[in-house]
Amino acid sequence: MTLRVVEWSTGTVGRHAIAGIDARPDLELVGVWVSDPAKVGRDAGELAGLGRDLGVAATDDRDALIALKPDCIVHTAMTDDRIFEAIDDLIFFVESGINVVSSGPVVLQFPRGILDQDLLDRIAAAGRTGNASLHVNGIDPGFANDVLPLAMTSLSQRIDEVRCLEIADYSTYYQPVVMTGIFGFGQPMDHTPILLYPGVLAMGWGSVVRQLAAGLGLTLDEPLVERFDRVAADRRYSTVSVDIPEGTMAALHFEVVGQVDGVDRIVLEHFTRTHPEQCPDWPTPAQGDGCYRVLISGEPEMQVEFTHRGENGDHNVSGMIVTAMRLVNSVAAVVDAKPGLVTVLDLPPVSGRRLVSGP
Repeated sequence: MTLRVVEWSTGTVGRHAIAGIDARPDLELVGVWVSDPAKVGRDAGELAGLGRDLGVAATDDRDALIALKPDCIVHTAMTDDRIFEAIDDLIFFVESGINVVSSGPVVLQFPRGILDQDLLDRIAAAGRTGNASLHVNGIDPGFANDVLPLAMTSLSQRIDEVRCLEIADYSTYYQPVVMTGIFGFGQPMDHTPILLYPGVLAMGWGSVVRQLAAGLGLTLDEPLVERFDRVAADRRYSTVSVDIPEGTMAALHFEVVGQVDGVDRIVLEHFTRTHPEQCPDWPTPAQGDGCYRVLISGEPEMQVEFTHRGENGDHNVSGMIVTAMRLVNSVAAVVDAKPGLVTVLDLPPVSGRRLVSGP
């Protein structure tokens, strides 16, 4: 059965989602939503950089797209700076009877214990009303710190700690709002960026820690523990998103920790540079400028390093691709899922089935 899909936004992730939808013979792109008036009327293939038309014109008319009654919306719009407005959008889609896979808000990856119960009840009620499902995922939060570590623990005899790391150079990561306004790169060291206000790290990545705990049957201490340290630029740096003057914030290390009886048991950890030469004492990828690493302490000790890069060699470009494709490849599973919010703990294994090239 071919599933009819609407792509919601054509930004750094959305353009790759369009390419992914087009690549799957079991999906049909029937609509594309854009926020930029300059993109209205342009063909989806052009917006995705495919070099050919797909016969689907972009629109900013939300009601027209809802009226198409697609089986699923692949939602990749920016949500980091409008979390609750975005949740309202997703609730509206589901209540309208449309399944949704979305890259954010990331708190919905596993929101139990983070969002108010009233909001969770609204999402559940929308699912019942529309008989539709909502799934939020990607690469991080997402596959690199939910499916991958949980699969590894199936080999464990004893687990003392699960630690999921992102180690990356963000110099080619094009997200000015995220880099400057949320992370605070290029800002004075006495400035507190949004990400480092108390509770924000736990809201952003606490879903990872709580979902792993749920998958392992752990009851965590409350609240989750946040740790971070910032590093000032030793000289001027330039990224595709922001210039970083000497003395301003240039690198960030943080942890979101789930403890049991005061002992670290599940840790989400990021080492974020804005130039590969920064912080030589921090962990570095075995190859390239970015990786995800999962460390499981116990019996046996285990480590997996997961790297990706695009055909042009850049890991930040491929980061957008893997985020998009985790969503696109989940469409069929989410359409078949129970109504309401579903997590990877509720879904069957998702693969790139039907994407392999061949005669």
